[in-house]
Amino acid sequence: MSKIEKFAVEIPSEAEIVQRAHDMIPMLRAQAAECEKNRMVSPTVIQAFKDAGFFRILQPKRWGGYEMNPNVLNKVLMELARGCPSSAWNVMVLGVHPFEVGLLPHTVGDELWGEDNTKLVSSSYAPFGTVAKVEGGYKLNGDWLTSSGCDHAAGGAFVGGRVEENGELVFRSFWIQRSDFEIVDDWFVVGLGGTGSKKLVIKDVFVPDYRSHAIGAYDEHSHGGVENLYKMPFFYVFYAAVSSVIIGMARGMVDLYIEHMVPRQNLNQAVGAAVNDPFIKGKLGEAYAKIVGASSRVIQNTEEAWSFASKGQMVPLDLRIRHFATNQFTGGECFEAAHMIFKKTSTRGVWMNCPMQRQMRDILVGANHITQNQDNIGDLLGGQLLGNPLPQPNPFGAKPAATTQYQ
Repeated sequence: MSKIEKFAVEIPSEAEIVQRAHDMIPMLRAQAAECEKNRMVSPTVIQAFKDAGFFRILQPKRWGGYEMNPNVLNKVLMELARGCPSSAWNVMVLGVHPFEVGLLPHTVGDELWGEDNTKLVSSSYAPFGTVAKVEGGYKLNGDWLTSSGCDHAAGGAFVGGRVEENGELVFRSFWIQRSDFEIVDDWFVVGLGGTGSKKLVIKDVFVPDYRSHAIGAYDEHSHGGVENLYKMPFFYVFYAAVSSVIIGMARGMVDLYIEHMVPRQNLNQAVGAAVNDPFIKGKLGEAYAKIVGASSRVIQNTEEAWSFASKGQMVPLDLRIRHFATNQFTGGECFEAAHMIFKKTSTRGVWMNCPMQRQMRDILVGANHITQNQDNIGDLLGGQLLGNPLPQPNPFGAKPAATTQYQ
């Protein structure tokens, strides 16, 4: 019996799995305050996500995954974050890592999922700790911060580090098993408090070569021999997923704003009901347009990349730059949209028992994520459009043979 036969599952349609996410919004909203109070997503909610198949979306079929278009995960995240941003953030982080396993030798997937293909993997990519090249692999030491959902990650974690190879620093990702690290609860933050993004402490852990890859690499060597889904650049899939969660948070703010404003009476007697106030209507319309624009861009970018990867082709360099860069404007745009309507809630929005203040704080923290760094990326994108050479080392991997002309 092949592994695909052993782990065979019925794959839902995109519409089915996105509807499952939509149907969870009331449940997630009801437990959002408790999630923040506990500073982690409850195991019950994580199990509901497992049962819904969210963590299988990008998992290779070889180990019982669905191996679907990354936009399926993006759309699921846009729904879940309307109910509870912290819970959706866990789905994003834990749901992207099965894609990364698909980039590594099959030995890694066999070790991770050979007995239990539902094991989850967390991460901490920022190179906080130290990495040394040793015979047959790497030696890791140090503290890696903000590992979202690590309490649920029985499958270990991916951690990032820079290591000198052939005279240059290479940014690599390393899969470490759960027994390789200690979790330290230091997650006391202003927003996304329920993500449980705690510190991982790693002491003298050896990682063999096959459990590591150059995380920014994108060429025939790193992606040429993998299945079609895994022809997608990892950084792009990860960044688009973060953007999708933030879009969902902003959509949730719109949901809450509408529910807040419909029954509200304006102090201005000439206006009466708040829904008749031109500024309340105008700010909502402008905010909604910003959110729809951000959503459409992320979905379109992913579909454009998928049109190549789904045919077994590498995504051209200029498209990778445009997709990677334009998605990073999502956080700023969604924060502007959410803040625009939050200001119209007046004093009512600032009470701790008002869910809008939590949604606003979550968007603030989400927009601070490194994947939403619009300041630096705008310069790179503009330079590329003007014909400037890419900075070195090239953050987008080697240039494949085929490219497209920007239109």
